[in-house]
Amino acid sequence: MSLPSSSLTKVIEEYIAQLLDENEDGEVSLRRKDLAERFGCVPSQINYVLRSRFAPENGFLVESQRGGHGYIKVIQLTFNNCDEEVVHLADLVGNAITEQEARKLLVNLQNREVISPRERLIIEVALRSQEENGRSLFDVSPYRRDLMRAELLKKILTSLALG
Repeated sequence: MSLPSSSLTKVIEEYIAQLLDENEDGEVSLRRKDLAERFGCVPSQINYVLRSRFAPENGFLVESQRGGHGYIKVIQLTFNNCDEEVVHLADLVGNAITEQEARKLLVNLQNREVISPRERLIIEVALRSQEENGRSLFDVSPYRRDLMRAELLKKILTSLALG
């Protein structure tokens, strides 16, 4: 009996997370083919788990080398100081960010305890207010609103990281 796809995704995610927890340096090297065989799935399922659960916005970096001796290295990001964290957060936000992307990023930051639930709510209210004003009062184009949202989000996250 095979697991439903969502359950299998969770099992693979938990397995990789456990390996990371057991490894003191916060990184683990794996082979996509070995993982697929272990969990009885296709390699694309492993790719999905890596893209969706171990993405930079979730605090991870994934390096991969394809080919016969290809590997996947999953690295849990850690920051030695606030400056490193600010640079990472600014990179995640980029020059433009949609409302949905911003919301997802804030949820991930809260789940990683980078921001509190209260801070997330305050940021969401500020972003929503800016969105409404840009749309109704100033007739700002969607692309410009994404640019403005990114700038505001970077400023808020930088203030929190340095605060």
